[in-house]
Amino acid sequence: MPDDGRRYELIDGELLVSPAPGLPHRRVAFRLARVLDDACPDELEVVIAPFVVRPDDSNELQPDVLVASRSDLTDKNLPKAPVLVVEVFSPNSRLVDANLKRAAYARMGVPSYWLIDPVKPSVTVLELGEDGDYRKIAHLEGDEVLTVDAPFPVRFSPAQLVTERRRTG
Repeated sequence: MPDDGRRYELIDGELLVSPAPGLPHRRVAFRLARVLDDACPDELEVVIAPFVVRPDDSNELQPDVLVASRSDLTDKNLPKAPVLVVEVFSPNSRLVDANLKRAAYARMGVPSYWLIDPVKPSVTVLELGEDGDYRKIAHLEGDEVLTVDAPFPVRFSPAQLVTERRRTG
């Protein structure tokens, strides 16, 4: 794929091209990655985009944040399903993230899929059921605190991911 700042992804052989994410999107992904990394057990690793999940020749996705087994990661990509995928909505990505990517991650067998809205700070937690479809486990907004056990215990509020930090000194 060209290195031109755009995000190139392949879902079932179809090419998706999207613009590079803006600052609010990147800020949320970075802050969530820090929260996850602080709680992450040693056998797992938190990775932020751009990094490719490529389980086969027809699918190549770049989740905003992923958590995978260290033993499954290569220097170039993740050839297996991660244990967690997080997509942060951008103005042009909401439908793709909530539908097309959701279906692709379900087919890959990704156990946990989170959707984060940085505009109306919220997080939706989906878990893969035995039927192969995601079911909503939680939806929290603003200062509500999300507490999950899978893929590992972690707590945060959507508001803490979007609030601008003031630095002193």
